[in-house]
Amino acid sequence: MKIDLSKYLDDWYKEDSAKKIFPGPVITISREAGCPAKTIAADLEQSLNKLKSTKAKPHPWRWLSKEMMQDFAKEFNVDYSHIDDVFKFKKRSVLEDILLAQSTQYYTSDFKVRATIAKVIRTFANKGNAIIVGRGGVAITRDIPKSLHIQLEAPLEWRALRISEKYDVSIEHARQYTKQVDKKRIKFRDSFQGQGTDYTRFDMTFNCMTLNIQEIEKIIIGALKVREMI
Repeated sequence: MKIDLSKYLDDWYKEDSAKKIFPGPVITISREAGCPAKTIAADLEQSLNKLKSTKAKPHPWRWLSKEMMQDFAKEFNVDYSHIDDVFKFKKRSVLEDILLAQSTQYYTSDFKVRATIAKVIRTFANKGNAIIVGRGGVAITRDIPKSLHIQLEAPLEWRALRISEKYDVSIEHARQYTKQVDKKRIKFRDSFQGQGTDYTRFDMTFNCMTLNIQEIEKIIIGALKVREMI
């Protein structure tokens, strides 16, 4: 039986104590493979923490790093390796499922892992001053009024060249890798809100080939000011 994850999250959120405070502000950054999302997120975190703001929450801005996800996974009693598998859309065989279930107390179904990811991201976003890179963030936080959703893109050949240089692989290998990662990321977002939904449209899209990191950062900060999120 197919389980509606977005409905599950909505039911859980109705019981979430964080709803008693106004959620956000939150920035989500989605990206095509080869675009510098983590660098932009880290730079944004530093720049926003230097600004004086009466619109955001009083605590510092943070971006949801892998290390934070690992800590949250422990809190929700889920092995982070299972979360990582879901991020990468790794498929397990029936035998692997059986062996995992027998070998660790932290074994969980893919559905529970996705539900945990959704809870982690929503809780993080509700607290405000949050920057979320990927992880279905746009689908999970789209209904938060104080939210800004960014998409980073660039021509395939430009992205493939960056990946080829970074990992020292052939341009053809980098091109195929880029296409595969793009498909997995779209599939991951769809797993939260459904394929073909308009709910995951972005507020702003940047071409990383024609705009540098500093320019993108300044435009995002300008948009946050216009939206009165900072």
